[in-house]
Amino acid sequence: MITTADFKNGISIVVNGQVFQIVEFQHVKPGKGRTFVRTRLRNIKTGQVIDKTFTAGESVEDAFVERRPAQYVYRTGDEWVFMDLESYDQFELGEDMVGDQSEWLVEGMEVSITHHDGTPIGMEVPEHVEMEVTSAEPGVKGDTAQGGTKPVTLESGAVVQAPLFIEVGDRLKVDTGSKKYIERLKK
Repeated sequence: MITTADFKNGISIVVNGQVFQIVEFQHVKPGKGRTFVRTRLRNIKTGQVIDKTFTAGESVEDAFVERRPAQYVYRTGDEWVFMDLESYDQFELGEDMVGDQSEWLVEGMEVSITHHDGTPIGMEVPEHVEMEVTSAEPGVKGDTAQGGTKPVTLESGAVVQAPLFIEVGDRLKVDTGSKKYIERLKK
């Protein structure tokens, strides 16, 4: 158990049986009344962000969360199969844990799996990925004072907006969180 005095950004705690990570917190001492701690928490399993207020000195359960590297192997129906890179054990994760991140998965990709009490509770793809363009319409020149963009499809199936000069076969660096093109890599 930890108290609100031990709160730090990034610490994982258990609230109402769910594991949350503290995104930010603030100790508030009003002119009248008791001191309290205002927090913003991210559910590790679902990614949902909530605001919660604790009274100063309140105890909460500390959640031991471990992140381990794993490699994406293949997909079977509604399950994605991964291999733990430390123990080489294979395990499956469902749609509830993989979610929207599935559009970035390609065979052999290394991801981070979050474990709580030895059970996988979440998955994170890298912040930036390098992928090949598999489909891109020809760029149309025109009124592009600010530089034009077009949709391109990457090898994982993800669609991102990229500059008009991008062609099929180019390798791109893309931000997975914002789905934004960063740069074209040398061939």
